[in-house]
Amino acid sequence: MFITKCMRNAARGALALVASAGLIGAGSSQAADAVPYKITTGQERGTYIQIGQDLSKYVAEPAGIELEVLPSKGSAENVQRMRYEPGVKFALVQSDVYQAYMDMATSGNVEAGKIIKPLRLIMPLYDEEIYFVTRSDSPMKYIHEIKGKNISVGPIGSGTAQSAETLYRLMFGEPIADANEQHLNNEDSLAKLIVGKIDVAVIVAGQPAKLFQDMNPELLKQIKLLRLDTSAPETARAKQTYFPATIRTTSYPNWIQEDTPTLTVKAFLVTYDYGLRGTVGALSKFADSLCTNFDTLQAQGHPKWKQVHLELPPLTRGWKYYPPMEKHLRACIAQRTAAAEKAQQNSTRKVAVRGDQDATDQKPKKAACSAQEKLLLLCDQ
Repeated sequence: MFITKCMRNAARGALALVASAGLIGAGSSQAADAVPYKITTGQERGTYIQIGQDLSKYVAEPAGIELEVLPSKGSAENVQRMRYEPGVKFALVQSDVYQAYMDMATSGNVEAGKIIKPLRLIMPLYDEEIYFVTRSDSPMKYIHEIKGKNISVGPIGSGTAQSAETLYRLMFGEPIADANEQHLNNEDSLAKLIVGKIDVAVIVAGQPAKLFQDMNPELLKQIKLLRLDTSAPETARAKQTYFPATIRTTSYPNWIQEDTPTLTVKAFLVTYDYGLRGTVGALSKFADSLCTNFDTLQAQGHPKWKQVHLELPPLTRGWKYYPPMEKHLRACIAQRTAAAEKAQQNSTRKVAVRGDQDATDQKPKKAACSAQEKLLLLCDQ
């Protein structure tokens, strides 16, 4: 009997060890099974890379995706890498860059069509402000005064270069002269601006941008922002594609003393028209996580997330959402909307009920009160 009992205990112990080993193996397998994807973003101290880091931490990780955040020169490079680089499943792209590819494809450029037509939008994000920076001692005050100046428009392949060149053509009806155009990154642009090697640095970044927040205060004193003059004809032409915006003093309290009007461009989260079941499933989980954790993004992510609306507005001609993610996002958005409406109805109902109770419980007011009523506390004091 004792031997049998010992054997049973030993068997139970062995089973426990096997189960424990199985659990450990399952945990290790689960960690190892995180899907390795990449997102291509922007320059090291720009807003795009911080948005990518937020998506990696607050959206991809809960969805079981190990999302590597890649720096880049900007939107045009992101489109190329999204199309051709293995593992890149997401990209951040400016709306004017995306549209430029669409326009090139429509005009007959085969390569542009090959690159852009399989790409799909996930959702619009936020507006990116366009900074026109010059030296503090420059006589220029307004954006439309940059004609003929020596300008750094950002690296070739960047969204900044696309925006700067498109804006210049819109405002002045001609391209920037080759002799006046330099393709420098943000840091080099500001360095050359300060020492007088260029007249204007064009920088596209969502405020607040770390580039300016981290800049030495003594260097900040040497640069200023050009303002948008809404009455200038050049501004009217620029507004055919871009929209007015304001760079706020609250974003850079150590730099600018008053809000500065400028122009803006929209940022989009982009993917590819994937058809493999595994990829479709992983991206669908990402969409669910994006919707579920959207409040966390707004609360703990870059301040620009507070300007993002969880919605899928109608798209311009030729632009398309990625259907699997669109389906999941719309379903989740509908659930959030329904829950919010129900909460609002419940809140309204409670207020109404409370109002009825208050009306019932209120003592009727009297024009006059007798001595006896006063003694019985039947009068309003």
